[in-house]
Amino acid sequence: MKYRSTRDISKNPVYITSAEAIKQGLAPDGGLYIPESFPALTHGDFEKLCAMDYAERAAFVLGLFLDDYDKDALLTSCREAYSEKRFPGGAAPIHEMNDGIYSLELWHGPTSAFKDMALQIMPRLLSLALQMTGEERIAHILVATSGDTGKAALEGYSDVDGVKITVFYPVDGVSRMQKHQMQTTLGSNVYVAAVRGNFDDAQNGVKAIFSDKELAKRANEAGFFFGSANSINWGRLAPQIVYYISAYCDLVNSGKIAHSDKINVCVPTGNFGNIFAAYIAKMMGLPVNRFIVASNSNNVLTDFINTGVYDRTREFKKTISPSMDILISSNLERLLFTLGGADLTADLMAELKENGKYTAPDALMNTLRENFSGYFMDEDETKAAIADSYKGQGYLIDPHTAVGYGCVNKYRAETADNTPVILASTASPYKFAPAVAEAIDLPENEDIFACLTELSKATGTEIPAPLANTLGMEIRFTEVLDPRDMPTVPFRV
Repeated sequence: MKYRSTRDISKNPVYITSAEAIKQGLAPDGGLYIPESFPALTHGDFEKLCAMDYAERAAFVLGLFLDDYDKDALLTSCREAYSEKRFPGGAAPIHEMNDGIYSLELWHGPTSAFKDMALQIMPRLLSLALQMTGEERIAHILVATSGDTGKAALEGYSDVDGVKITVFYPVDGVSRMQKHQMQTTLGSNVYVAAVRGNFDDAQNGVKAIFSDKELAKRANEAGFFFGSANSINWGRLAPQIVYYISAYCDLVNSGKIAHSDKINVCVPTGNFGNIFAAYIAKMMGLPVNRFIVASNSNNVLTDFINTGVYDRTREFKKTISPSMDILISSNLERLLFTLGGADLTADLMAELKENGKYTAPDALMNTLRENFSGYFMDEDETKAAIADSYKGQGYLIDPHTAVGYGCVNKYRAETADNTPVILASTASPYKFAPAVAEAIDLPENEDIFACLTELSKATGTEIPAPLANTLGMEIRFTEVLDPRDMPTVPFRV
């Protein structure tokens, strides 16, 4: 399996191995790496997958894309990443909500967010890639985060040999718990800095570092190179394909659906990586009828799906679902390439960079709308969805999951399509305890520890151990900088 850049418009595109793609992260031309084709899963493959545990499913699916990796090493890595120690009770359990909505709980890992599902395996994939490519330099991983990716990446890469990691987050754009988790991270090879601005400012800063040839030269002279743990890196996105296939197998095994039954998939998304992973699963053979793209008030994706115009020059809004507070959805580029090819993708990305917006061709949008529907939830609607789930079903959900839950209900009300839905539940409600507590009418409490304790007592649910343990840890990282100063950090930490 070979990989190419989404922006390589040459007659003979450059193709590289999966190990090289994971090591590099971003292509030299600024594009994202994508496989030359998507492998097909047969009915027999699904039967085999149904009989496997999660680690075996991950090794099977990843092995189709990372076929230059040793199969035994890949399986060992998956068993380590998705062990009972890291994911107590199982990596991706399903909770049945009402009316055939199945919450795929992706937050039972070390940081209580879905990013753990990829970022527990990704450092292992990178370490293997460095060995396979004969790399002797240090890999300095740069991460821009809207909240969850940062801590998950820090946890995954902490004290990994041959790697350093620096995480940038918007100073006022993450929850109190997310900030505390990042600031208290342990490890001799980690660093965290806040950026004045929003997530897009941090993400643009990281992309600018990757595309700066002079910085790359300086880094090489200093004995390291830049790598990425964001979903722009194929090694981060590929593991996300697994849990949609695994969830389908679990529904089949439980008798909720039969083999080959259609499902819908709803993903609360900002950067489009999580839902593009689900789309890849469909292209591999997962019988998905419809993808529901769920956005918060920063509804740039909803408008794009409905109008064909992608416009990031809009007001940026801070919400109670901050991991989705994004106006530049990087992984949408991979979908544009898949549907429209490299020439169109390169043109649209250049237009976005120059003008802050672009209009996709009608033919592409018609194909896109055959698969995707876009909806969004404002703040009041999100709080109402949290209350509805808890008071109506006794099921506590975080604001991001609530955005997805509300969008499923909007889609169903509009279409009368009651196909079973896999809803990606992306974070523990305790990561956003103040917003969740307010939504279910608990008293406001500025003390984050007291807020978690009161939420637990009032709902009879347990605070996840990773979050409870973090609260007593010492803060290590307090730097706040301007985006223009981000390139200095890797050379001084």
